[in-house]
Amino acid sequence: MSGILNSSIGRKFAMALSALFLMVFLLQHFAINSLSVFSPDAFNEVSHFMGTFWAIQYVLQPVLIFGVIFHFVMGFVLEYQNNKARQVGYAKSSRAANSSWMSRNMLLTGAVILAFMGLHFYDFWFPEINIKFIEGDMSGLIDPNDADSGYRYYEHLQHKFVDGWRVAIYAVSFVLLSLHLLHGFNSAFQSVGANNKYTKGLKGFGKVYAIGVPLGFILIALFHFFNH
Repeated sequence: MSGILNSSIGRKFAMALSALFLMVFLLQHFAINSLSVFSPDAFNEVSHFMGTFWAIQYVLQPVLIFGVIFHFVMGFVLEYQNNKARQVGYAKSSRAANSSWMSRNMLLTGAVILAFMGLHFYDFWFPEINIKFIEGDMSGLIDPNDADSGYRYYEHLQHKFVDGWRVAIYAVSFVLLSLHLLHGFNSAFQSVGANNKYTKGLKGFGKVYAIGVPLGFILIALFHFFNH
């Protein structure tokens, strides 16, 4: 791994792999959250499984956290190196003309998304970790009429979208995520060498994914805001 990361191409390749990994997770996360709109019971069941199954908690979850940290650190490293290598005159004369706003501001959108993830962890991940591993309550699915009986996934989700300011932060963050993905999706496939007869189809899928998934998260937040 260290040998791969010593070269610029290797770092871009590793960055692309981490991006693809996180996009798969994001789609899975969206699919589970969508259940909260259609079936609270199904959402509770799946959330309970994801929150208690040992392989997810002790294998996949650490891998995911590492992937998030790696992706953002590598993004800052690559941006720093690109800025360092770019001549000032070239940057002023042609960078804006030859690149999109999204490609020029991946670091900015990434930083905002990282800050949003801190809020998201505060809202959902930290309370779950506290209840399961500090308080020791692994019951998960309990009597919804008993406010003191444990951690209820659906009720907790609804509670977090009562305040309009939090919904607004989520909406703005997902708009920026969409912009980040619009450039990042195609860039990731190019970095892993996926330039072939399927390239046009991948670009089309990338646009649908980059717009559809963040929009879906926004609609979920709005649904719970108006239906709590």
